[in-house]
Amino acid sequence: MSGLDAIDRNIIRLLRLNARMSNAKLAEEVGLSPSACLRRINILEQEGIIRGYTAIVASAAGGDGIAVMVQITLDRQTEEYLNRFESAVRKYPEIRECYLMTGDSDYFLRVEAESAQDFERIHKEILSSLPGVSRIHSSFSIRNVLAAPKKAR
Repeated sequence: MSGLDAIDRNIIRLLRLNARMSNAKLAEEVGLSPSACLRRINILEQEGIIRGYTAIVASAAGGDGIAVMVQITLDRQTEEYLNRFESAVRKYPEIRECYLMTGDSDYFLRVEAESAQDFERIHKEILSSLPGVSRIHSSFSIRNVLAAPKKAR
């Protein structure tokens, strides 16, 4: 993103905060006409800088679920093993994030489960069946410190 100017970076910043912001509002915020703003967005998309838009879905069980941090070690770190693992991980919505890592483990996953029993199912049916896995290390989260506090009723 080093080749982007201040307006492009501002467009990206605002879209990260609210990708559903109307083009008219976005243009106003960055100081462009709506048509110029839309042209810039289209260029950012065509160049692959903006790769897509997504919906952020509430945690499992309406926020009462458990986030489990999982470190995965593969048998081998060949391109074939990495590709097979990454392709398989994409099939499971319970796996919310997956990062290729340096260090002791090959991948770091954030898995959402409704309960400890649900995570046991995920561990048995999903994580243990992923291709090339030799070691799984799981840690249960206590709470997300950065999440917005729940409103008092």
